[in-house]
Amino acid sequence: QVQLVESGGDSVQSGGSLRLSCSVSDDAYSRYCMGWFRQAPGKEREGVATIDTHGTTSVADSVKGRFTISQDNAKKTLYLHMNNLNPEDTAMYYCAADVVTGLGCVVPFRGIHYSAAAWGQGTQVTVSS
Repeated sequence: QVQLVESGGDSVQSGGSLRLSCSVSDDAYSRYCMGWFRQAPGKEREGVATIDTHGTTSVADSVKGRFTISQDNAKKTLYLHMNNLNPEDTAMYYCAADVVTGLGCVVPFRGIHYSAAAWGQGTQVTVSS
């Protein structure tokens, strides 16, 4: 079973930047739809960004223009580059492998069922004003 290990979470001030990393154990990594999700206290988990096997990306409207997803297939690592962070971005961020939404490899919007074959343990991002 594929294993995912996130890192890079931290506490930053508004306007700051972070880069999250997700190390993937599976050699078949490049054939998966990969994604980043987040969950704030008391809120449902939400999709942040996905990247398909061709490198095509999808980003949630709430982070568009500020967050970018990328991957390094040689290193089997997924990244989430986060700029201009604000307190609403405070959450636990999770990496997911083999994301399935029924709509292709895109960020599932609210109400759309989705699943993933594997999840990481999460990395905490805290943004203070």
